Amino acid sequence: MDITPIALGTWPTPLEPAPRLGTALGLDELWIKRDDLTGLGGGGNKVRKLQYTCAQALQAGATTLVTTGAPQSNHARLTAAAAARLGLECVLVLRGNEPPTVRGNLILDALAGARIVWAGDAPLDEVAAAQPGFVIPFGGTSAYSALAYVDCARELTAQLPDLSTVVVAVGSGGTMAGLVAALGPGRVFGVDTGALPDARSTVAGLLDAMGVPVKPDELQIDGSHVGGGYAELTRPVRDALSLAARTEGLFLDPTYTGRALAGLRASPPDGKVVFLHSGGLPGLFGHPSI
Repeated sequence: MDITPIALGTWPTPLEPAPRLGTALGLDELWIKRDDLTGLGGGGNKVRKLQYTCAQALQAGATTLVTTGAPQSNHARLTAAAAARLGLECVLVLRGNEPPTVRGNLILDALAGARIVWAGDAPLDEVAAAQPGFVIPFGGTSAYSALAYVDCARELTAQLPDLSTVVVAVGSGGTMAGLVAALGPGRVFGVDTGALPDARSTVAGLLDAMGVPVKPDELQIDGSHVGGGYAELTRPVRDALSLAARTEGLFLDPTYTGRALAGLRASPPDGKVVFLHSGGLPGLFGHPSI
């Protein structure tokens, strides 16, 4: 697709050593790729993808961005921020009904001027399609926007050429797909967050559409940390949040990076490990179990 991504963030993001956390996890060497520090709207991995999807929207002449997500969606928050940066309107179609108290990402959505449509039990895609505007898919993920994490992989290999494994949370699948496209399935370890019914097939499908065919069973995806579901906080995840904060002053979120660290803790690989911090801190303040 011949569209040049627009600039929305600050690159490259830092790669920081985390020796105390690495020792606690029993790792040879641990580094944190700080994609929580991407600049726009509180930061996070979705900024990279929005550089691609917003470029598509502008080329199409859009005046409004529409996207979907859970009530504490980081992607929704950053879509609202990107729309504000670009002078566009924003409509967020969120799952369920309006909560009695506005917390976490919902506060930031409103500050950025987004209009929120509560979908109730209706399919999010159908409600989004009924809104006027350019629809950005769930999680901002497509075979095209996954190229954003090919960009990230190139940053990583320049920063740490002999990295062994990148550990990443798997939500809508695009972040892992981009990393695998650049680094290969043997160097990317994903931890399923429960956002998709079949994370393995989704990531493999994205890779196929990117022209990098990988069989689903070649992908390293740990599905054992979903627990009671996407919005539920498990004990291993709570412990991982505390461990990161108390060893490195590193704050993770309970849905994505907390699960990714719990997965890393349960299955520590050898060599130089990079933990991709994909952001999500505002969601910590909106989680019902925190």
